[in-house]
Amino acid sequence: MSTTADIGLIGLAVMGENLILNMESKGFTVACYNRTTNKVDAFTQGRAKGKKIIGCHGIQELTSKLQRPRKVMMLVKAGKAVDELIDQLLPHLEPGDIIIDGGNSHFPDTVRRTQYVESKGCLYIGTGVSGGEEGALKGPSMMPGGSPSAWPHVKNIFQSVCAKSPAGEPCCEWIGENGAGHFVKMVHNGIEYGDMQLICETYDLMHRGLGLTNPEMHEIFTEWNKGELDSYLIEITRDILGHRDEEGKETVDLIMDAAGQKGTGKWTVVSALDDGMPLTLIGEAVFARCLSAVKEERVAASQQIKAKTGRFTGDKKKFVNDLRQALYASKIISYAQGYQLMRAAAKTFNWNLNYGGIALVWRGGCIIRSAFLGEIKKAFDRNPQLVNLLLDPFFKKAVEKGQAAWRRVVVKATQLGIPAPCLSAALTYFDGYRSDRLPANLLQAQRDYFGAHTYERVDKPRGQFFHTNWTGRGGNTTSQTYIA
Repeated sequence: MSTTADIGLIGLAVMGENLILNMESKGFTVACYNRTTNKVDAFTQGRAKGKKIIGCHGIQELTSKLQRPRKVMMLVKAGKAVDELIDQLLPHLEPGDIIIDGGNSHFPDTVRRTQYVESKGCLYIGTGVSGGEEGALKGPSMMPGGSPSAWPHVKNIFQSVCAKSPAGEPCCEWIGENGAGHFVKMVHNGIEYGDMQLICETYDLMHRGLGLTNPEMHEIFTEWNKGELDSYLIEITRDILGHRDEEGKETVDLIMDAAGQKGTGKWTVVSALDDGMPLTLIGEAVFARCLSAVKEERVAASQQIKAKTGRFTGDKKKFVNDLRQALYASKIISYAQGYQLMRAAAKTFNWNLNYGGIALVWRGGCIIRSAFLGEIKKAFDRNPQLVNLLLDPFFKKAVEKGQAAWRRVVVKATQLGIPAPCLSAALTYFDGYRSDRLPANLLQAQRDYFGAHTYERVDKPRGQFFHTNWTGRGGNTTSQTYIA
């Protein structure tokens, strides 16, 4: 075995172990270390036995085993642990060596860490890694950003171990400076929240609204996965609905309806608020998880609050087809909003993002991988300056085609008393975005009335602001004008 490794990896949880095995299978020698060193021994004597994997019991030993420039990847819990590990690594590194954070770090932390590590003469990469346990082992989607000069040194490793698109293209490309990689991974996770909630609402309408059985829904999702909705999340939903436990019971019905979350969806929504982007669908997906978490309150409320709702009496087959179209149209909105946020952040942080390339990175290996992403790549190939996916001919035609079914689904969900926050939010965004006039004229009048916040006029050039003395008692002093 070589005494020097191509890359070092710290953190032997399931993602770390699987990524190391993936790297080794592609011909790379990997040095590994974990703070709890018995994990190193268990790994090297177990899954890694006989492979080109060097177990280390300290950071100094790890860095001494690495080829120059040294490349050390951290897969540890986001937050304080990352900062502490960086400070432990730096004394053992030389100028030009590279530290890589492969965890789910918040992108502002990556911006700060890139600057800090570069100030010490080293290079930094914050890379989003998507695909979970299986992706890490067989090929994840990877979104690296940070110090641009570090990319040539890790490109071969990253693009060798990552997933490949159906055309064989690597699902890993340089995203941009400082925190761009982790930002794009954050948006990916936000879209993932939206996709999952849309599927759950569709399932709920089939289950509670139409009274379909799990086997019936299993067949529907099997069929849907052969068409425009072909994706990993539809695929696993199909499998979940067909699964039975060791006693033969349908597993999905045994699971508590209280969702967890790790914060990346919330980060996406907060970033949208910071940049003034209407990420309404993803916001509703986050809040839906929050509402699900108050299980005991909901159970108590269900026994005290009675609502007047109807029962489904129509053609179930036709409504299932409506659900398919509504889900597809809403999925388009989810991505449209996510891309709007990336455009806004690129302007804020001076990132030069390749939007079509990001769709390609997501095409394989990651949780939101789907055939749908190929159409996003084509949209940005047709127009790299595309303002909104809804303005691309393919997506514009798709949402217009599904519009009637989409509206029927939202109306029926309301009539049945079954919450569909993301399906509804998607339709509301669609109607808002296509409106040439919204009631914000009245809102601006209200703001000017009570706070002298001023307003623009439709008969005057943009950028000119006016104030009305609504009561006759106010003066001409106005509040400072700003746009959030």
